[in-house]
Amino acid sequence: MSTYKMFFAGSGGQGVLLMGQMIAQAAMLEGKEATFLPSYGPEMRGGTANCTVVVSDKPIACPLIYEADIAVVMNLPSMDKFEPMVKPGGYMFYNESIIDRKANRSDIQAVAVDLAARAAALGNDKVANMVMLGEVVRRTGVVKPETICNEVFAEKFTGRKAALIPLNRQAFLGE
Repeated sequence: MSTYKMFFAGSGGQGVLLMGQMIAQAAMLEGKEATFLPSYGPEMRGGTANCTVVVSDKPIACPLIYEADIAVVMNLPSMDKFEPMVKPGGYMFYNESIIDRKANRSDIQAVAVDLAARAAALGNDKVANMVMLGEVVRRTGVVKPETICNEVFAEKFTGRKAALIPLNRQAFLGE
């Protein structure tokens, strides 16, 4: 690994920022350098939300990115806006449950994930972001899945939310 430049985008409430935070946190736990830069509209839930994450084995000079190795888009406006940002050969993961078109580019690795069906199979539509995060981690190797399952979940889901760890782990692992 050298450097992964990542972009996560969607609507507020889809867990976009949480996915970015979890990647950055896992990277730091693995001894890597990481930056997390969130951006969201004032309306939060339902408004736009996105973040950039840079993971590297070298110091990171700037958290801003102009080209992404990996983009995760959770809704159509995000796909329309950020698909051009993916560098040739890079990954674009998209929520095919609500995005009614395929990627426009053939020079990227477009990965369609049916988040609604997979979350419904687990009995909770709120774990869709963990389904997506699992796909990203498994396919790209940006961080180790076990770091997220064993360490990040324990740090992020505390108190009453600790009861959600088994379901989120199941969604993340694709079980």
